[in-house]
Amino acid sequence: MDNQKQTNQQRSYWKIAAIIAICVALIFAGLYVMEINQKTPKAGKVAAADSALSDWTKDAESRKQLVDYLNSVTKEGSPDFIPVEDRIAVFDFDGTLFCETDPNYFDYTLLKYRVTEDPSYKDKASDAEKEVAQKIQTQNETGKSFDGLDVDHGKAVATAFKGMTLDEFHNYVKEFKKQPMPSYDGMNRGGGYYAPMVQVVDCLLANDFTVYVVSGTDRLILRAVLEDSPINLPKDQIIGSDELITATNQGDTDGLKYTFKANDKLTIGGQFIIKNLKMNKVTAIAREIGKQPVLSFGNSSGDAAMAQYVITNNPHKSLAFMLCCDDTERENGKTKKADEMKTMCQKNGFIPVSMKNDWTTIYGDGVKKK
Repeated sequence: MDNQKQTNQQRSYWKIAAIIAICVALIFAGLYVMEINQKTPKAGKVAAADSALSDWTKDAESRKQLVDYLNSVTKEGSPDFIPVEDRIAVFDFDGTLFCETDPNYFDYTLLKYRVTEDPSYKDKASDAEKEVAQKIQTQNETGKSFDGLDVDHGKAVATAFKGMTLDEFHNYVKEFKKQPMPSYDGMNRGGGYYAPMVQVVDCLLANDFTVYVVSGTDRLILRAVLEDSPINLPKDQIIGSDELITATNQGDTDGLKYTFKANDKLTIGGQFIIKNLKMNKVTAIAREIGKQPVLSFGNSSGDAAMAQYVITNNPHKSLAFMLCCDDTERENGKTKKADEMKTMCQKNGFIPVSMKNDWTTIYGDGVKKK
């Protein structure tokens, strides 16, 4: 009996040991699979991205190059594989993600409204602000260009909204977004997103890219425009032109000599700092992102420096896409500008995107140009 009891105990021991060994093996197998899954992009991401670009013409060369690029840089083991932390894409805003002119840039039309139409401010507007608003109006009517208008506009925005808290300014822009677009039925001023480009942003996010908007538009205006939009990025991924920000009780005291107080709020300080165009976009990327992006999307000469920076001496495979505003039926296209952009692309190795030929829609269903 004692021997039988001992044998049974030994069998029980080995059964328990076997069960424990199996459990341990399963745990380690599970951990191994988790590690592999973390290192390897989820299956089907790029394939899903390919099908998700439904607003693009199937055989468009620009679409093909983007999908091929995603295939090569997200597949582990590929010589072009890019680690997730280095997958950075930068986008211009006006004319790249959003209706550029109707009849002018969003922030230009905002200033003109503030200075010439806003009943709470138009009688207080300065002569300098009125002069800028008049130039914008002339540009709207005739297409005439004015040297330095981009900087003069930035200065006028800073002074026309001086003293307004950041929350008040944010809400002011959001209210302006509700006004109708002059040239389109079914779209307000805050709704002018290019549906095919929204798909591009979604594809990149699905493939673990970090997306930044790098625009000439005022940063604070841009934050309000992008909020609650199809491209609702974190505020620290929105880069634009800047004006001085001060505290309520700061007055003209320099920031080095003033300490924020408990009853202070942040306000528009009335001084323009920098226009985020051309080379300034490159330096802004260096300061605020700290890494060389691998993808650039723009639409004008103001984006050329950013595009060149992205594709020059990049340790990773990189591409620069440029939109060409060649659709005059569905959008406020400009044939001459589009032709100039196609020439620039050919000269610099950028990839042109034809809004007319590469997109099956521009603003999606329910929007029609008048």
